[in-house]
Amino acid sequence: MNILTFDIEEWFHILDNESTKTEKEWSNLEPRIHQNMESIYEILDDSKVSATFFVVGWMAERFPYVIQEIADRGYEIGSHTHLHQLVYEQDRITFFKDVEKSIKTIEDCTSKKVRSFRAPGFSITEQNKWAFEVLYELGITVDSSVFPASRAHGGLPAYETDKPSILKYNGVILKEFPINTRSVFGKPVIFSGGGYFRLFPYPFIKNCTKNSDYIMTYFHPRDFDHEQPMIEGLSPSRKFKSYVGLKSCKPKLKKWINDFDFIDLNQAIAQVDWENADTVVLD
Repeated sequence: MNILTFDIEEWFHILDNESTKTEKEWSNLEPRIHQNMESIYEILDDSKVSATFFVVGWMAERFPYVIQEIADRGYEIGSHTHLHQLVYEQDRITFFKDVEKSIKTIEDCTSKKVRSFRAPGFSITEQNKWAFEVLYELGITVDSSVFPASRAHGGLPAYETDKPSILKYNGVILKEFPINTRSVFGKPVIFSGGGYFRLFPYPFIKNCTKNSDYIMTYFHPRDFDHEQPMIEGLSPSRKFKSYVGLKSCKPKLKKWINDFDFIDLNQAIAQVDWENADTVVLD
């Protein structure tokens, strides 16, 4: 099961960077979502595959016609929060209001129910598992925020599976589609999205795919835009992670989609045997 998803945000929605952190900074930057969405549509149209889009609510507020086109093309839309902030930097009330606003903005734009969610930076950690309660309270039934390995933005390395599973926490039950990992020399390696996908050579990705029963991808419009401006204030390592492989990402993704079968989240939900799926109980 290979699931294709895109996180719809602008090129400047880089986490952990003061020069592009809030709406105040965003208003001074030129949008590139229009040409970048065309790149995504070209990939999907040429390959004749479907995908799920996790949309930042601010994008639906600023560019409603862009998000409406996603819905008009028949693609499922989930929430990626409203202001694209790390969850563990917010308190419960702030997070609730932010996700609530994103859901309302997206639903007003598309006239379709939002039932799925992904946290920016997969930033639900051991310290803020209350976020799952908030999602449940807001009517979210499907989540893809679990990163079952250590990473810069936290992750949940204690999550017991990297396969579709039932997540239970303090009375909350969610269908969870975590990011997949691949063991390399005994360590979990991520290869299915963002900088990881852009960095690794295609033969490595192809081999990992052949040996994986489940893959959850996460791409962004900026991943296919090698002409985007370089954001100021990034460390050398962040610059490398943010801009490596931009020019080759589009043809690489096209090849991957043509070499393997991909489906959207709705199709995946229908294919999972939820009665026999793994259940992960978080303390």
